[in-house]
Amino acid sequence: MRPRKLRKSFFDRSVHQVTPELIGATLLFNGVGGIIVEVEAYHHTEPAAHSYNGPTPRSAVMLGPPGYVYVYRSYGIPSCVNFVCEGMGSASAVLMRAIEPTAGLAAMHRRRRTADARLLCSGPGRLTEALGITHAHNGLPLDAAPFELRERTGDVEVVTGPRIGLTKAVDLPWRYGLAGSRFLSKPFRQS
Repeated sequence: MRPRKLRKSFFDRSVHQVTPELIGATLLFNGVGGIIVEVEAYHHTEPAAHSYNGPTPRSAVMLGPPGYVYVYRSYGIPSCVNFVCEGMGSASAVLMRAIEPTAGLAAMHRRRRTADARLLCSGPGRLTEALGITHAHNGLPLDAAPFELRERTGDVEVVTGPRIGLTKAVDLPWRYGLAGSRFLSKPFRQS
């Protein structure tokens, strides 16, 4: 039996509820993708969120409604993709950091120009490049083509830690990952 599709209503909750529940879910873009193994939560009340200082043209899609993608470029790397959460006006989102590639591997290898499967989607820029997600997809709904999201099946062990590459709110433990995954962008510190 195929896992159930995630609808916009899944994202109409606290970003802190949604984020860990995405670990083990399947993300496909035009049929290319895999299992989500690493994500980070961003909430409008903390200074690392793009929405912290109020709405801008860049972050407008974060204001809702939930269940849409927020795509942006960061520090010259390929685009980063986020899933908008919470109700209208909240401006909170989940950054996709890494997936375990399982579908459309030939397309990913071609786009990323690497034979190493571990390097295809282990980082937010690598992930969007491998899947073919660009800023042109900003604002698209997550529950309609070209996106397909399916809930995780079975139990997964989720680990947490501080987010990566930030200069603000660096100690918040809002990074979540699939324990033991070799496809993470960076290992989690052992406690």
